[in-house]
Amino acid sequence: MTAALLFAALALLAFPPNRARTRFAAAHNPASRESRLRMPAAENAVVLLCIPAGLIGGMGGLVASALLAATLRTRMRRSRMARAREVERKHLLDGLEIVIAELRVGAHPASAASAAATECTGSAARAFEIASARARLGGSAADGLGRDDEMIGAELGRIAEAWRIAEQHGLALAELLEAARRDLLARIRFGARLDSSLAGARATAVVLAGLPVLGIGLGQLMGAAPLRVLLGGGLGSILLVIGTGLVCAGLLWSDAITRRVVP
Repeated sequence: MTAALLFAALALLAFPPNRARTRFAAAHNPASRESRLRMPAAENAVVLLCIPAGLIGGMGGLVASALLAATLRTRMRRSRMARAREVERKHLLDGLEIVIAELRVGAHPASAASAAATECTGSAARAFEIASARARLGGSAADGLGRDDEMIGAELGRIAEAWRIAEQHGLALAELLEAARRDLLARIRFGARLDSSLAGARATAVVLAGLPVLGIGLGQLMGAAPLRVLLGGGLGSILLVIGTGLVCAGLLWSDAITRRVVP
């Protein structure tokens, strides 16, 4: 009975959300509309792996597969967010180029921000749209750019600071934004080079995490029957859970180490 309830709970976690509930949540939280409407199915499908593992290995197999599924889902989510952040940074770079070009031909800062909001997409478009609206109403466009965005909040903060300095001290806004654009471009290029250099370390961590699986396979081929021990309950199930937990901890630890050096 307990195993059946656990399987049902895992199925509910992996089941896609109701469309009406998704639309209602997106309407009340526009900043996360795209991420809510396009929930990646692969991250949810990983949870379903726990069901056959629990049926085959009992409670030990269920706990071990749940640890593995949670780790894989976390890594997939972080990888997806990292890719989305790079896309948002490129959108912001495009928007900055449009603002600078508009300012250099004599456009008002509010009109320049509005043009950037029209041409680019994502969080950058929303930030420039808010900045344009604030400037048209007599406020500071920098306050509109300094948004608490989960992906490009730091980049928007640096641009907002440059915009605020230009407003307060009467400096050339286009020149300050050009400096911010060059800084953002340098950070994007440095991040790309660093990510490429860390590919070998990430691959090594994955290979090392898969070595226990290779050892179990070799033992099975040699007739030692490690699967029967690990899935047979008792001490074998405890060893299976501990081993899976150590593998998952190693993967997350290596991710944390490599993530600390990424700008």
